[in-house]
Amino acid sequence: QPDLNWENPEVRAAVYDMMRWWLDRGVDGFRMDVINLISKDTSLPDAPADPRTGRGDGFSHYAHGPRLHEFLQEMRREVFDGRDALLTVGEMPGVTTAEALLTTDPARDELNMVFQFEHVGLDHGTSKFDPRPLAPGALAASLTKWQDALGDTGWNSLYLSNHDQPRTVSRFGNDREYWRESATALATMLHLQRGTPYIYQGEEIGMTNGSFPSLEDFRDVESLNFFAQAASLGAIADDVLDGMRRNGRDNARTPVQWDASVEAGFTSGTPWIGVNPNHSWLNAAAQYDDADSVYNYYRRLIALRHERAVVATGSFVRLDVADPAIFAFERALGDERLLVVVNLSDLPRAFAAPTHWAGATPVLANLPEGEDATLRPWEARVSATGLR
Repeated sequence: QPDLNWENPEVRAAVYDMMRWWLDRGVDGFRMDVINLISKDTSLPDAPADPRTGRGDGFSHYAHGPRLHEFLQEMRREVFDGRDALLTVGEMPGVTTAEALLTTDPARDELNMVFQFEHVGLDHGTSKFDPRPLAPGALAASLTKWQDALGDTGWNSLYLSNHDQPRTVSRFGNDREYWRESATALATMLHLQRGTPYIYQGEEIGMTNGSFPSLEDFRDVESLNFFAQAASLGAIADDVLDGMRRNGRDNARTPVQWDASVEAGFTSGTPWIGVNPNHSWLNAAAQYDDADSVYNYYRRLIALRHERAVVATGSFVRLDVADPAIFAFERALGDERLLVVVNLSDLPRAFAAPTHWAGATPVLANLPEGEDATLRPWEARVSATGLR
């Protein structure tokens, strides 16, 4: 992550030597932080001024620079060629679908996959701390765009949570009335797309955003700096804190909730950041033996991906069902076909499966069997034909 001078071949050689050292010790690959910023416009042009702020934005001059793909291909040759079963994923803020396709095309020998950020910016206003309601259908539309763009050539990283994002079920679901339903619906939607799914710690038990009653409960430097700046400009403290509570990174960094004991079984001491009070009921130990738990639903999703090649490598086609709350898509590989239907809302939705899916076999659902023509709030259904 330090902003090294990649134009210098000795610097690149030192980085590659370090990477080989780790691979020789047995690591399975690398997540590469902001990897699309390693090549710059060396002419050092002035950045155009943002008309809103008057400040320059140099992103176009230091992101996706002229030698990015050359450097990635060199890295592949120098570090990874001749080694088996290694994974490379590049974090790429501001990446376009075209750049992601170039970077992940196997014929180009660059990266296996990239992390893009479009879908985790859909609920931002003037900043991430200015959260806005998610437009109906926006999440499904963004994810579909990336599925279609990378198609059968590129490869997607599938994620909703990470160390920089608020908790999925609090952000995109309903962590109150439909906590379990929305946690499992969102997981179904994500894990059954084409690409490699990522599970962030605690996501597999449906962990929610944390509890931050006052400014003193926050720890993230980004949030604290934002509060100080907003306060200096006369912002209302409660409004600023509300944005931090909803979209701040601290939500992802509260201790993993292992059990209902003091500090959620994370430590016998005092953790650096407070444990979420809901660990008294929302914890891993409470879910292990519960067949209907979020945890065991994740296990079924993972098993389905391992058991069915259509989930791992099949094609993806979004179905137009004329309701933005319903995300429905088909996966296909040879004779194997999978239909995934998810209601991403708090309201029942009418749904009629396409006629060519008549007689399909249900293989996974997050709710007990209901009416065929109605999807209950946050209901997910997965059906199959031609599966052996």
